[in-house]
Amino acid sequence: MRNLVFQDPGIRVSTNTTQSLNHAWERIRVPIVVPALHLAMYLCIAMSIMLFLERVYMAIVIAGVKCFGKKRYTKYKLESVKEDLEKNKNYPMVLVQIPMFNEKEVYKLSIGAVCGLSWPSDRLIVQVLDDSTNEILRTLVDLECRKWIERGISVKYETRNNRNGYKAGALKEGLKKQYVDDCEFVVIFDADFQPDEDFLWRTIPYLLDNPELALVQARWKFVNADECLMTRLQEMSLDYHFSVEQEVGSSTCSFFGFNGTAGVWRIRAVNDAGGWKDRTTVEDMDLAVRASLKGWKFLFVGDLAVKNELPSTFKAYRFQQHRWSCGPANLFRKMVKEIMFCERVSIYKKFHLIYGFFFVRKIIAHWVTFFFYCVVIPATILVPEVHLTKPLAIYLPATITILNAACTPRSFHLLVFWILFENVMSLHRSKATIIGLLEASRVNEWVVTEKLGNTMKQKYSTKASKKPRSRISERIHVLELLMGMYMLHCAIYNMLFGNDHFFIYLFLQAGAFFIVGIGYVGTFVPN
Repeated sequence: MRNLVFQDPGIRVSTNTTQSLNHAWERIRVPIVVPALHLAMYLCIAMSIMLFLERVYMAIVIAGVKCFGKKRYTKYKLESVKEDLEKNKNYPMVLVQIPMFNEKEVYKLSIGAVCGLSWPSDRLIVQVLDDSTNEILRTLVDLECRKWIERGISVKYETRNNRNGYKAGALKEGLKKQYVDDCEFVVIFDADFQPDEDFLWRTIPYLLDNPELALVQARWKFVNADECLMTRLQEMSLDYHFSVEQEVGSSTCSFFGFNGTAGVWRIRAVNDAGGWKDRTTVEDMDLAVRASLKGWKFLFVGDLAVKNELPSTFKAYRFQQHRWSCGPANLFRKMVKEIMFCERVSIYKKFHLIYGFFFVRKIIAHWVTFFFYCVVIPATILVPEVHLTKPLAIYLPATITILNAACTPRSFHLLVFWILFENVMSLHRSKATIIGLLEASRVNEWVVTEKLGNTMKQKYSTKASKKPRSRISERIHVLELLMGMYMLHCAIYNMLFGNDHFFIYLFLQAGAFFIVGIGYVGTFVPN
């Protein structure tokens, strides 16, 4: 009785609440949580095996391509085509489009690089498609164009009073100009891309040698990969995309997704496919899929790289990844029936498009990374009735990770950071794919990826001593913080009651979620 009278009421309430929660958890754990977790685990294991087999398949193909020298672009006799061009002077008319929107830091770089391309000036038209809303910036871009016109380059400065269709709308309007009628090929460079002067000589001959070829795609080379840890990790992911995914698609079935820039299109193929459409935020992939269904072939030239800039602020990177994850899922929803019932392509190509290109790489890859490695596996620690074998929890993802990271050997020592960061970003990407599949809000959100350019780098290097400021609302990411708390709870539980050392990974992953959750990643830009 004395203990009951003198016990602190606050402690008594807290104890009763804890006991009630524990009792409720014990009542629902076995009949509800365990079956649901088992189902989630089996689904995730199935998806993980699908991703594993896809990665192994691509590794085998790329190994064969490199060992036996079977890259498709090495089969072409380009020297004879070049000699014929120089001898007969029958150069095709080429249009180069540079779409831009408020690109104050990089517009000079891109326009200067494109105007410096080695190609007869009377057979080259440079089209600057400026949708900028800043009138002062428009004036500066116009002056830059006039400077190159005075040097003998045919530069057309085109503006719009609206941003209908965003990039796709600008490219579509650009192709409607009367002076484009004489052009046979169109080259597209985003505003931060800087091609070498021999770019056209290393791409156009492929299209001249094969009339069935619609697209020649070059890879990207990143000028700011060493700017911060986040750009190094991006380089690892994109190197795999170009070195493996694009190469395999080009070598096996002549299809891969157009990257939206650093590529040359046959204008007839663009028109045959229906032109540019703005129904998704991946207008480049949309055009590539439609052209492929019309029977056109693509070529990826892996030894031709174009310099460009990676997003170095986390805000810009998040917007880019939302667009790159939401757009393909939404396009898959819109085109899956059209692909299935297309009669002009083989069953293998249909399977590659639906299963390999869209379902596994654009949807399953994100879902497995987040739901399996960040939700389900940690949850099995809290529910001992659900057992997960080590080959599925450790060896399978380890193999997938090594296959992904092998394309960037210089950053192999950053493998652990890459895993942790990719797991964090999978939350954002998984959410974006679900939005795309359901066509929910933000499905057509288009935010231009911010570029800092050389000018900004110089500006920040001179002000490095000043502490950068940013708004708290832009720095704090609630979902990442909640995931960090969840994984921290699982880590502590595993450390106290578990019989393994899985808590080491959980602590590291929780820390990664917290670091990203407070926005302490990437380059800091003062407001």
